[in-house]
Amino acid sequence: MNKPDSTGTAPSATTARVLMKGSTHVQPKDELYKVSTGIHRVVFRATKGRIFGKAFGMPVAELLTTGRRSGKERSTMLAVPIADADRLVLVASFGGDDRHPAWYLNLQANPEVRATIAGSTRAMIARTATEEERVELWPRITSVFEGYARYQERTERTIPVVILEPR
Repeated sequence: MNKPDSTGTAPSATTARVLMKGSTHVQPKDELYKVSTGIHRVVFRATKGRIFGKAFGMPVAELLTTGRRSGKERSTMLAVPIADADRLVLVASFGGDDRHPAWYLNLQANPEVRATIAGSTRAMIARTATEEERVELWPRITSVFEGYARYQERTERTIPVVILEPR
């Protein structure tokens, strides 16, 4: 059996984090998220957003992305802290996890998305807010839901702010 070389150096922060938290792949909370999102989606669609159309005082949108590896349509339910006339602002917080959510990775690969909010579906282009835009938007976002600030404290990554604009 091959033994790893022992160089006496400490593992990197990323390696230590993975060792402490387990695999960076599918975790039990990921499965819970999938199940709860599926239930939310079914009720949201059936009632055209009358039930489960708000979360933490924010409107909820169903975001449809294209899977970055599969090419299949993917759906997730997200709170929308800022909904301006033509623009929706989302937060890729993943509850403060050190990983980006899959929907964010998908829209990075293919920014053409559809968003359904208040019973209306729109074709949109997604982009990550610039640092300047994020600095401007973050106080508005956290004033709507303080949990986003706690999520940011929980992780070393800068939580991306995503802007959806009409195609």
